[in-house]
Amino acid sequence: MMRLLILIGVVFIVAGALWPWLSRLPIGRLPGDILIRRENFTFYMPITTGILLSVLLSIILWLSRR
Repeated sequence: MMRLLILIGVVFIVAGALWPWLSRLPIGRLPGDILIRRENFTFYMPITTGILLSVLLSIILWLSRR
């Protein structure tokens, strides 16, 4: 459990350091993500991005348990 928490912390630190480059990736703007912009209102629901990240995380966790 401790190793997993340390790994998650390291991943967050690396993602934070690489954020200027990671923000240029099209993740979060995929087809299927809902974006509604009105005059004083913005609604964003990343359905496709959430499914994709869930599948990737499931594969990574499955591989780490093998």
